[in-house]
Amino acid sequence: MAEQDLYKVLGVEKDASQDEIKKAYRKLSKKYHPDLNHEPGAEEKFKAVNEAYETLGDAQKRAQYDQFGSTGGQQGFGGAGGFGGAGGFGGQDFGGFGGGGGFEDIFSSFFGGGAGGSRRSNPTAPQQGRDLQYEMTLKFEDAIFGKKTTITYNREEQCETCGGSGAKPGTSPVTCSKCHGAGYIQVQTNTPLGRMMSQQVCDVCHGTGKEIKDKCATCGGSGHTEQSHSIKVTVPAGVEEGQQMRLQNQGEAGTNGGPYGDLFIIFRVEPSKDFERDGATIYFKLPIDFVQAALGDEVQVKTVHGDVKLKIPAGTQTGTTFRLRGKGAPRLRGNGNGDERVTVNIETPTHLNKGQKEALKTFAKASGKSVAGNGKSSLFDKLRGV
Repeated sequence: MAEQDLYKVLGVEKDASQDEIKKAYRKLSKKYHPDLNHEPGAEEKFKAVNEAYETLGDAQKRAQYDQFGSTGGQQGFGGAGGFGGAGGFGGQDFGGFGGGGGFEDIFSSFFGGGAGGSRRSNPTAPQQGRDLQYEMTLKFEDAIFGKKTTITYNREEQCETCGGSGAKPGTSPVTCSKCHGAGYIQVQTNTPLGRMMSQQVCDVCHGTGKEIKDKCATCGGSGHTEQSHSIKVTVPAGVEEGQQMRLQNQGEAGTNGGPYGDLFIIFRVEPSKDFERDGATIYFKLPIDFVQAALGDEVQVKTVHGDVKLKIPAGTQTGTTFRLRGKGAPRLRGNGNGDERVTVNIETPTHLNKGQKEALKTFAKASGKSVAGNGKSSLFDKLRGV
């Protein structure tokens, strides 16, 4: 490259501004990129454009080139100022060609993110801890009226010995000697297009940017220890099967001084032997006999709020549903309670004594109906003298 005029390679004048040089580089690198341009010689022109920009895109290297005609042999893909250096892709703000990510994203998709260093999050920035999930089983009545309880579970907490730093008390983590705090290192790979640089998580600090020389004996350098954690929980009245409640900062400890994650409690509700539920509405099945249904009656009905009286009108048919206002479950996101719906089922007796049989025959006769029956008495009836 020393034999070529780098300004001519980029097609700019020697007094061009840095913005003009950057614009020329963006235009030419897109034009000659081998994955976008398959014409003969495009790959060599692409390399030349990048080498030229590596020098002219850096003010210090450009001044050295203008004075001496070279930068001391540090140009090229493998030099100190290559793709990951100050003058390469890793140190430049590539806003893209025409928006939407542009060349930086194109390069990243082909070479594993080698040009994306400027967009990576700071590895030393505070990060929130992981969220946790806890299943709580409730009795049917507890889901209706709510309750206060205490739950206990294991979670990663900040190490009390080192305060979460992971370092032995009296010492502190230091900047990683390999990645210099970046959390990532540049790795050179030989490809058909030449030597390419890509970024990988630093194998010394594992992406934290910090190196712990003397690890905490309690947590082994992680900054976290697994602990049993208890918390008081107020279950709201009216919760249903599968609903969840979020408790902030009750998850696992964060890193780099970040906040704890959240705890999500998922409710499971045991079925009731008496009731069924759909939202705020409670359903109850009430068995009555045919005399109550025919003549009417006033009966006691179970509700989740206690027994109440219900009038059964004369002539009630089986399957009829009555509504008890406000006797259902509390509305979780509203005011008041839902209703209880009572469905009556008329039970037919399976065994009748002599008096009952005669009364029914009299009833049938009075109704103008003739009931033959089976004309036989069971052995049990004979033993009872019916």
